[in-house]
Amino acid sequence: MKKEDFLHFIGIDISKDTFDVAVLSGGEPASFVFDNTQKGINAFLRSLRNQKMSLAQCLICTEHTGVYGRLLIAKLVEKNAFLCVEMSLRIIRSLGIRRGKTDRIDAIRIAEYAQKNVEELEVYEPLPEVLEKVRILLTVRERLVKNRADLNKYPNELKRFAPELAKLAQQNIKKTSATLTAEIKRIEAEMQALVLSDDRLNRTVGLATSVPGIGKITALQLTIYTNFFTRYENPRQLACYCGVVPFEHSSGTSILKRARVNNMANKNLKRQLHLCALAAKTYDPEMKSYFKRKVEEGKSKMLVINNIRNKLVHRVCAVIKRQEPYVKMTA
Repeated sequence: MKKEDFLHFIGIDISKDTFDVAVLSGGEPASFVFDNTQKGINAFLRSLRNQKMSLAQCLICTEHTGVYGRLLIAKLVEKNAFLCVEMSLRIIRSLGIRRGKTDRIDAIRIAEYAQKNVEELEVYEPLPEVLEKVRILLTVRERLVKNRADLNKYPNELKRFAPELAKLAQQNIKKTSATLTAEIKRIEAEMQALVLSDDRLNRTVGLATSVPGIGKITALQLTIYTNFFTRYENPRQLACYCGVVPFEHSSGTSILKRARVNNMANKNLKRQLHLCALAAKTYDPEMKSYFKRKVEEGKSKMLVINNIRNKLVHRVCAVIKRQEPYVKMTA
């Protein structure tokens, strides 16, 4: 996109009940507040028309706000608006040090970010319906798994200090834990049915899971976060997003820190890839040999595991690009 293509830059800060709008059109920003409802969204679009602002002349930018932004984003996509949905941390860091924070100020800052970075921004592409459904099921599954783990953790903590009380606790949570396990399996079956119902998704998951160590949950998460592996320019960019690429930290001759990953990474994907790396170094002969060799050379075990995570991301990207399953190297 080019700056010359737009006459107005609109920043939107979305909260649960309202959304603040800031419009930059060359002078002082104009600010408005609307209810985060269908009526409020229609009022926002009507106000643009009343001010003779065509959506074709507006670049609209907002932050990732999860479910709070669904109504507004869906409407703007329906209207074919030029919409960008950005990470809040990226917006904050792009604008440098700022003082003060209100919803109105945040909307103005988002508009300034859109105006400043217009040539680097990309128009928002909504997820296909099948990926939206799988994403919801993955979220529900993740919460059930966490609840089950928290539930089972309590009697395990009691065992060391009060074995009899631990047995009592275990007896009373056994049925609930079994119910949670059954629900997790039901959701996984529903996800599998969705995968099989869509040829593209089934093909993508099959290719990703052909890489040793990559399971179905990780394959689905990668597919969702990248919208069928389209939201990155190269494997290293995706690996950075997943938090598996270390960066050097040094300054002059007196300060030298070991390379480490950036904290802006997607923590969920990073956690899943860590489990995949542990599986790969255990069951994949090539990765097992790599891990052993690097540790014997004196490398930190965590560093080597991170390298395996990085390799897994690159392997998945390679099979998706070639549209051919991963082929294990033979000795």
